[in-house]
Amino acid sequence: MIRNTTKRQKLGWVLFILYLCLLAYLMFFSESFGRTDTSRGYRYNLVPFNEITRYFRYYDVVGILLFLINIVGNVTAFAPFGFFLPIISRRSKKWYNTVMLGFGFSLTLETLQLIFMVGSFDVDDMILNTLGAAVGFGAYQAAQWGRIKLKQRSRGQ
Repeated sequence: MIRNTTKRQKLGWVLFILYLCLLAYLMFFSESFGRTDTSRGYRYNLVPFNEITRYFRYYDVVGILLFLINIVGNVTAFAPFGFFLPIISRRSKKWYNTVMLGFGFSLTLETLQLIFMVGSFDVDDMILNTLGAAVGFGAYQAAQWGRIKLKQRSRGQ
Protein backbone atom coordinates (compact mmCIF):
# COMPACT_ATOMS: atom_id res chain seq x y z
CA MET A 1 0.00 0.00 0.00
CA ILE A 2 2.71 2.53 0.99
CA ARG A 3 4.95 1.62 -1.97
CA ASN A 4 2.38 2.66 -4.54
CA THR A 5 1.70 6.09 -3.07
CA THR A 6 2.94 9.44 -4.28
CA LYS A 7 4.85 11.93 -2.13
CA ARG A 8 1.68 14.01 -1.95
CA GLN A 9 -0.28 11.03 -0.59
CA LYS A 10 2.42 10.25 1.98
CA LEU A 11 2.39 13.85 3.16
CA GLY A 12 -1.41 13.67 3.20
CA TRP A 13 -1.26 10.61 5.46
CA VAL A 14 1.13 12.31 7.88
CA LEU A 15 -1.00 15.45 8.06
CA PHE A 16 -4.21 13.40 8.35
CA ILE A 17 -2.84 11.40 11.29
CA LEU A 18 -1.63 14.57 13.02
CA TYR A 19 -5.08 16.10 12.47
CA LEU A 20 -6.80 13.01 13.95
CA CYS A 21 -4.55 13.18 17.03
CA LEU A 22 -5.40 16.86 17.55
CA LEU A 23 -9.10 16.16 17.04
CA ALA A 24 -9.01 13.27 19.55
CA TYR A 25 -7.33 15.52 22.11
CA LEU A 26 -9.92 18.28 21.66
CA MET A 27 -12.85 15.85 21.72
CA PHE A 28 -11.82 13.76 24.72
CA PHE A 29 -9.04 15.31 26.79
CA SER A 30 -9.08 19.11 26.48
CA GLU A 31 -9.69 20.72 29.85
CA SER A 32 -10.59 24.02 28.17
CA PHE A 33 -13.67 22.33 26.68
CA GLY A 34 -14.58 20.62 29.97
CA ARG A 35 -13.74 17.15 28.66
CA THR A 36 -12.22 15.85 31.87
CA ASP A 37 -15.32 16.42 34.05
CA THR A 38 -17.35 13.18 33.93
CA SER A 39 -19.41 13.96 37.03
CA ARG A 40 -22.31 15.43 35.08
CA GLY A 41 -23.39 12.06 33.64
CA TYR A 42 -24.92 11.46 30.24
CA ARG A 43 -25.79 14.54 28.19
CA TYR A 44 -27.34 14.38 24.77
CA ASN A 45 -29.46 16.16 22.19
CA LEU A 46 -31.41 14.04 19.72
CA VAL A 47 -33.51 16.83 18.17
CA PRO A 48 -32.02 18.02 14.85
CA PHE A 49 -31.27 21.76 14.65
CA ASN A 50 -32.27 22.31 18.31
CA GLU A 51 -28.88 23.59 19.49
CA ILE A 52 -28.07 25.29 16.19
CA THR A 53 -31.33 27.26 16.37
CA ARG A 54 -30.70 28.10 20.01
CA TYR A 55 -27.25 29.52 19.24
CA PHE A 56 -28.63 31.69 16.43
CA ARG A 57 -31.72 32.78 18.40
CA TYR A 58 -29.82 33.68 21.57
CA TYR A 59 -26.66 34.89 19.87
CA ASP A 60 -26.67 38.11 21.93
CA VAL A 61 -26.95 36.12 25.19
CA VAL A 62 -24.39 33.36 24.54
CA GLY A 63 -21.92 35.76 22.95
CA ILE A 64 -19.68 35.57 19.96
CA LEU A 65 -17.08 33.29 21.56
CA LEU A 66 -19.49 30.44 22.37
CA PHE A 67 -21.22 30.93 19.02
CA LEU A 68 -17.91 30.61 17.18
CA ILE A 69 -16.76 27.63 19.23
CA ASN A 70 -19.99 25.70 18.75
CA ILE A 71 -21.20 26.58 15.26
CA VAL A 72 -18.08 27.61 13.35
CA GLY A 73 -15.81 25.34 15.40
CA ASN A 74 -17.74 22.17 14.56
CA VAL A 75 -17.66 22.98 10.85
CA THR A 76 -13.99 23.99 10.94
CA ALA A 77 -13.00 20.92 12.97
CA PHE A 78 -14.10 18.57 10.20
CA ALA A 79 -12.96 20.58 7.17
CA PRO A 80 -9.46 18.95 7.27
CA PHE A 81 -11.18 15.54 7.27
CA GLY A 82 -12.92 16.38 3.99
CA PHE A 83 -9.75 17.93 2.56
CA PHE A 84 -7.24 15.18 3.34
CA LEU A 85 -9.44 12.14 2.70
CA PRO A 86 -9.50 12.53 -1.11
CA ILE A 87 -5.72 12.94 -1.06
CA ILE A 88 -5.13 9.64 0.73
CA SER A 89 -8.01 7.56 -0.64
CA ARG A 90 -9.16 7.06 -4.23
CA ARG A 91 -12.67 6.19 -3.07
CA SER A 92 -12.99 9.56 -1.39
CA LYS A 93 -12.51 11.48 -4.62
CA LYS A 94 -16.30 11.35 -4.96
CA TRP A 95 -17.98 13.95 -2.76
CA TYR A 96 -20.68 11.64 -1.41
CA ASN A 97 -18.12 9.10 -0.15
CA THR A 98 -16.22 11.82 1.69
CA VAL A 99 -19.40 13.32 3.16
CA MET A 100 -20.71 9.90 4.27
CA LEU A 101 -17.35 9.00 5.84
CA GLY A 102 -17.39 12.38 7.60
CA PHE A 103 -20.85 11.62 8.96
CA GLY A 104 -19.82 8.12 10.06
CA PHE A 105 -16.68 9.38 11.76
CA SER A 106 -18.66 12.14 13.49
CA LEU A 107 -21.27 9.60 14.67
CA THR A 108 -18.47 7.43 16.05
CA LEU A 109 -16.89 10.33 17.96
CA GLU A 110 -20.24 11.54 19.33
CA THR A 111 -21.09 7.99 20.46
CA LEU A 112 -17.72 7.65 22.19
CA GLN A 113 -18.35 10.97 23.94
CA LEU A 114 -21.65 9.59 25.22
CA ILE A 115 -20.16 6.28 26.34
CA PHE A 116 -17.23 7.90 28.16
CA MET A 117 -19.35 10.84 29.43
CA VAL A 118 -17.04 13.52 28.02
CA GLY A 119 -18.82 16.32 26.23
CA SER A 120 -22.26 15.40 24.96
CA PHE A 121 -23.84 13.40 22.17
CA ASP A 122 -25.37 16.07 19.94
CA VAL A 123 -27.06 15.39 16.61
CA ASP A 124 -26.46 19.04 15.71
CA ASP A 125 -22.72 18.50 16.10
CA MET A 126 -22.99 15.63 13.62
CA ILE A 127 -24.84 17.90 11.17
CA LEU A 128 -22.19 20.63 11.52
CA ASN A 129 -19.32 18.13 11.35
CA THR A 130 -20.76 16.59 8.18
CA LEU A 131 -21.10 20.08 6.71
CA GLY A 132 -17.45 20.65 7.64
CA ALA A 133 -16.40 17.50 5.77
CA ALA A 134 -18.32 18.79 2.72
CA VAL A 135 -16.65 22.21 3.02
CA GLY A 136 -13.26 20.49 3.26
CA PHE A 137 -14.02 18.47 0.14
CA GLY A 138 -14.98 21.69 -1.64
CA ALA A 139 -11.64 23.20 -0.60
CA TYR A 140 -9.88 20.10 -1.94
CA GLN A 141 -11.73 20.45 -5.26
CA ALA A 142 -10.83 24.17 -5.43
CA ALA A 143 -7.16 23.36 -4.70
CA GLN A 144 -7.15 20.70 -7.42
CA TRP A 145 -8.70 23.11 -9.91
CA GLY A 146 -6.11 25.76 -9.01
CA ARG A 147 -3.29 23.25 -9.33
CA ILE A 148 -4.46 22.23 -12.80
CA LYS A 149 -4.78 25.87 -13.89
CA LEU A 150 -1.25 26.62 -12.65
CA LYS A 151 0.13 23.64 -14.59
CA GLN A 152 -1.66 24.81 -17.72
CA ARG A 153 -0.27 28.34 -17.34
CA SER A 154 3.27 27.09 -16.80
CA ARG A 155 3.01 25.04 -20.00
CA GLY A 156 1.81 28.11 -21.88
CA GLN A 157 -1.69 26.82 -22.67
